[in-house]
Amino acid sequence: MLARRALTAVPRRIVSVRAYTEGATGATRSDGSADSFTKREKAQEDFYIRKHQAEQIAALKEQLAKQKSQLEDLEKNINK
Repeated sequence: MLARRALTAVPRRIVSVRAYTEGATGATRSDGSADSFTKREKAQEDFYIRKHQAEQIAALKEQLAKQKSQLEDLEKNINK
């Protein structure tokens, strides 16, 4: 006769807690002073925004050039 063994796994729960302290994480301070982290973060955000706007302007210029060429083609067809 064969003996059977039942193995049961006990699930373990992992709990993580994130604690924040005022000022040490670069968060806005109550007295309004800024540290180097917040300045650097703002500079990076401003750089990203300027880059995104430049990409949008380039796309709009490309669309404008296409529209101008289509307009020129239509004018040539009208003048024939």
